[in-house]
Amino acid sequence: MRVVIAGGHGKIALLLQRHLAGRGDTAVGLIRNPEQTATLRAAGATGVVCDLEHTPVAQVAAHLDGADAVIFAAGAGPGSGVARKDTVDRAAAALLADAATRAGVHRYLLVSSMGVDRPPAPGSDDVWAAYLRAKRAAEDDLRGRDLAWTVLRPGRLTDDPPTGRVTLTPHAGRGAISRTDVAHVLAGLLDEPRTTGTTLELVDGPTPIADAIRATAT
Repeated sequence: MRVVIAGGHGKIALLLQRHLAGRGDTAVGLIRNPEQTATLRAAGATGVVCDLEHTPVAQVAAHLDGADAVIFAAGAGPGSGVARKDTVDRAAAALLADAATRAGVHRYLLVSSMGVDRPPAPGSDDVWAAYLRAKRAAEDDLRGRDLAWTVLRPGRLTDDPPTGRVTLTPHAGRGAISRTDVAHVLAGLLDEPRTTGTTLELVDGPTPIADAIRATAT
């Protein structure tokens, strides 16, 4: 399987690329900074310089040629302002979907966030509110497309060692999840086409990942 991952230098993306490469898949990470190529190579992936904030859809589609699936794991990141929450977390996700359609790549996984269904808590800063709005808009855009999409909403992310056991349901409740377990769930979702059209929340839990994914299949 050839998988193209937007936000290829992110923590989850690097863990996912290493996992995919380890099981024999081909991982391609879209990155903004050419200096990040070596890090992706060390993870077993190929880095492709493609800034989704400034690249035309036809050029992005060319990078997806031959892919079996795309994953949007990009984000404006800490320190970014309101404007970039929209241009990355929403607009870049939509651009990747446009490119996937043009390239004939049907499978699309979106890494979103818990909390997008609720208004920001009183006292939340403007950037956090913009982030939630952007993620929700990206989800809504994807649901309106003729793609085999799955939305994954992880809980609070940690760098703890993976447990391999999770709660993966449409309404998982608040909780934490290790980034490695998120990466392994994403890989498992790629293998289960019956999760198409589902929005799933993910936190630590008692169920082995493979069983949890199987239980969500429609």
